Amino acid sequence: MSYQTMNGKLILERRREFAGSRKRRDFRFALLIFLWVVLLVKPVMAGAANKLPPLEPYRTSTPPVIDGRLDDQVWTQASNESGFLTWRPDYGKKMSERTVVYYAYDQENMYFAFRCFDSEPSRIKASVTSRDNIIQDDWVCLNIDTFYDQQSLYAFYVNPLGIQADSRYEEGQEDYTVDVVWYSAGRIDDQGYTIEVRIPFKSIRYRHKEPVQMGIIFERNLSRYSQSGTFPPLDPDRGLDFLTTTRPLIFRDIKHYTLLEVLPAATYGQNSLAEEGELVRHKAEPAVGLTAKYGLTSQLIMDATINPDFSQVESDAGQVDFNLRYALYYPEKRPFFLEGREKFTLAATETGTPLEAAVHTRNIIDPFLGFKLIGKVAPRDTLAALYAMDELAPEAGTEYAHFSIVRYKHALRDDSFIGGLWTGRFEGSGYNAVGGLDGHFRLSPSSYLAFHALYSGTRVSGEVDRTGGQALGVQFSYQTRDRVFQASLHDLGKDFQTETGYLTRNGLTRLKVGYMPKFYPKSKLFLRLDLLFHSINIRDKFSGLYETYESFDLRLNLPRSTVLMAGARYQTEVFLDQRFGRSGLRLVASSQFTKSLQVTARYNYGLKIRYLASPYQGRGSDALLGLTYLPAEKLHFGLSLTYSDFYRSSDGLKEYEYTILRSENTYQFNRYLFFRAIFEYNSFRRQLMTDLLASFTYIPGTVVHIGYGSLYEKLEWNEETGTYDPAERFLETRRSFFFKVSYLWRL
Repeated sequence: MSYQTMNGKLILERRREFAGSRKRRDFRFALLIFLWVVLLVKPVMAGAANKLPPLEPYRTSTPPVIDGRLDDQVWTQASNESGFLTWRPDYGKKMSERTVVYYAYDQENMYFAFRCFDSEPSRIKASVTSRDNIIQDDWVCLNIDTFYDQQSLYAFYVNPLGIQADSRYEEGQEDYTVDVVWYSAGRIDDQGYTIEVRIPFKSIRYRHKEPVQMGIIFERNLSRYSQSGTFPPLDPDRGLDFLTTTRPLIFRDIKHYTLLEVLPAATYGQNSLAEEGELVRHKAEPAVGLTAKYGLTSQLIMDATINPDFSQVESDAGQVDFNLRYALYYPEKRPFFLEGREKFTLAATETGTPLEAAVHTRNIIDPFLGFKLIGKVAPRDTLAALYAMDELAPEAGTEYAHFSIVRYKHALRDDSFIGGLWTGRFEGSGYNAVGGLDGHFRLSPSSYLAFHALYSGTRVSGEVDRTGGQALGVQFSYQTRDRVFQASLHDLGKDFQTETGYLTRNGLTRLKVGYMPKFYPKSKLFLRLDLLFHSINIRDKFSGLYETYESFDLRLNLPRSTVLMAGARYQTEVFLDQRFGRSGLRLVASSQFTKSLQVTARYNYGLKIRYLASPYQGRGSDALLGLTYLPAEKLHFGLSLTYSDFYRSSDGLKEYEYTILRSENTYQFNRYLFFRAIFEYNSFRRQLMTDLLASFTYIPGTVVHIGYGSLYEKLEWNEETGTYDPAERFLETRRSFFFKVSYLWRL
């Protein structure tokens, strides 16, 4: 080897060493800044905002008829409020249209009515649709903290035609999968629209004391103005802090229930699979199950179920499932797991963090038996526990896997809390268990600090050795009208594992800093302008290499719920001890063009990684286009296109192209009954899926579902070879039919 070659190699090695040391210095410097922000900020526990006198609902002996008409006598006597101010796009402005809300109660129910004035009633956005599908409409909402402990909220949404959506909000996350039994009606008239709501006390959890004190925020959304407002108004210095802004609501001498619900369900399923080119009908699968709910107190509820129907009513929307580093995330849709699942939310986690969820019940595949206990065990103490016996496939070597989850939270001042979590999955002699603490502390009206500290222990069935690792996270957040700042630090050990949660990656230290200043131009077109800066630095513990992510985005908020965003990123990623480029550009747009047409589009172009045993660099596009068209109040057409491709950097050759075209078409006969047809074509898998559903839901739990689905693949049976070969025509390879009926008895 020549001297010049040796000298060049030495220079290159020294440059690499310098670059590595600079990365380490940069990372340590960023870490010191983060710790300075978190630890040196004055740790003042924020008191509640201006203490306002409680709202006193009118007690009525003649309940209103819930028909959407405000002609009942109770509304002439009921207490009312009208001081709504905006929080979107800006805080503290008078709303474009006036709102009056009335509130009353009797021994068994709380009642609310809204008179929502509108100068152009023909432009009100509303449709007759399925439950939880109204967020793009005009709507009103009741945000109720039933324990008035500033830890969680029920949210009851109603659109101008009386269609419902409901959710549970806790630790910064809103979960729309929960379904509460309540009643609503709405009507559009020449002044705007009116809404009536009845919420039975037995449908919600609240403190067993006299009087009962809850917290409430009334909310209204005006779709065409891109405007939302509340009473009481949100404090600009607190940002979107609903939990600590609720107004006290007092109920006296109401009935405290010993809740008892029984939910029998019967299902019938018939499947056919292709065998030697022909569909062969398999044995039918009828089943009867029973679920019961018992209120140990008005605030602590026990659920039990045996042989339940844990299937979903319709299939998950298709996602690109090729060339992935992590398993896909599918949301929970099964009824038994939905109520109370927000209690398992872990502090200092969010979408994009390595440990996105400590509890993800889709890991429980086919339960035979289940128990839940959720509620208050003391005025400031919440307990949530879950046990499920999951049936395994015969080849697993054991009949069941046992899941057990326990969550405890102690509320502190404002929305602060300290909590503990334990999860376990046991199969034969093997197990995975995770335990630890988390907390959320309000530092000031605008800021909070959250953390979690977990440790996992894992042993594979049949083996003696045990592995273990830590998952540590801390997050600081500051939010006001004018700016949002967030910093988080996460550290996961190489052997940290969870079989009850959703973990994308372990063996890393990750520092993220994000900053978003907000500007409010004096313009009717540009309602708000946001600048988004993000910086993420990761040290991969397996290789010792560093990753970086630096991004900038410009986001414009316009009328008609229109959002336009463009941005760029510089990014590297470590995979199998190699560092690859991931830099690129992105565009995002969404708009409610008219009352009938909504459009969403996302496009990303940049460098990619081919995730193989011998990975290599590439480039490509990822895109999503979604259209929703409502030609009539009861008719909904949805069309979405998902696209991804990959070109090798070495020679520019296209390696794959993946397209999913999905059409979802619904006729909503009324609020209870709909007919839906879904067609989904996957060009990469060469598959066509059909999913037909007729669904009747009187109240959550009292349902009738009839479904039929087929899977077609571009295959043909080869008699000579006894195999399926690629073909240009579709062959039906799977067919299924199911029927489900259940009835909720509330005793």
